[in-house]
Amino acid sequence: MADDPMTEPPQRVGFLLVPNFSMMALSAVLEPFRAANWVARRTLYDWRLLSVDGEPVTASNSGVLMAQGAIGPEDSFTMIVVVAGLDPQEGRDERILAWLRRMARRGSRLGAVSTGTYHLAWAGLLDGYRCTIHWENLSAFTETFPRLDVTGRLFEIDRDRFTSAGGTASLDMTHYLIGQAHGIDLANQVAEQFLHARPRQGHAPQRMELRERLGVSHPKLLAAIAEIEANLAEPLPRAALARAAGLSTRQLERLFRIYLNCTPSQYYLEARLKHAQILLAQTSMPILEVAVACGFASASHFAKCYRSLFSHSPRAERAPRPAGPMQVMGQRRAW
Repeated sequence: MADDPMTEPPQRVGFLLVPNFSMMALSAVLEPFRAANWVARRTLYDWRLLSVDGEPVTASNSGVLMAQGAIGPEDSFTMIVVVAGLDPQEGRDERILAWLRRMARRGSRLGAVSTGTYHLAWAGLLDGYRCTIHWENLSAFTETFPRLDVTGRLFEIDRDRFTSAGGTASLDMTHYLIGQAHGIDLANQVAEQFLHARPRQGHAPQRMELRERLGVSHPKLLAAIAEIEANLAEPLPRAALARAAGLSTRQLERLFRIYLNCTPSQYYLEARLKHAQILLAQTSMPILEVAVACGFASASHFAKCYRSLFSHSPRAERAPRPAGPMQVMGQRRAW
């Protein structure tokens, strides 16, 4: 910050909108900057909405947002925020990557929300930095970039790079960024503008606890499910799963029947197949590699199980999707 904060020039922020970007993730960063100006009664942040060609950009909710300009060689920004969302592979554009590298050379602070982390990684701008991404993209991202330091935390701020998992995590991250630049008092006043009473720290978990997510409170059943989620690539035998949870196999079967109306084997298979669906949708891994990564010994057995659960083949998962709101595992992604 400058010696006299009242004469400090505003931070110029470029929001790069990638097709199918998350409107929520954009608002969670832009709106706190607007509120910071309002609370401070002066312009602390000045921003522009950018697209690769200056044309309007369609969000993941099918809304269309007008860009205020195209990315260009003469751009100068204090901070760049890449805003992405669904299907990061479809939004990959070498013009974007070249522009991000140019902005990095000019000293811009580079950040991303939701799957915007992919674009920074493709540009080689996360090498040597901690980063994070939405939990549903985490496995695919680490498969694609095995050498990056991917933490899976709510948000990461590492020197001149910042990334968030998207959704409300972007609100928490922006609270932290405002506090860094202008002090925690202002950041807290901004948080109160949004009734954001308890901004979370970056190390907070992305997902609900298993207890809340499944509506189950039995500690030993939860322990068994945690073991399942931690061992998707090499499924544990039923006896080993029961032993890890401190149960007999009969007790394990009984708990799954009572609380989840299925057997442990059925639950385990569905968890592996849902993980496979994510890898098929978000990576270019061959189907056989996806099968192996999810604990299947053969592609044919994998395909048979996949079709039984989802009513289509693994190959069909990669077929072009219709325009408009998109479906993932039967539910619309909100982030």
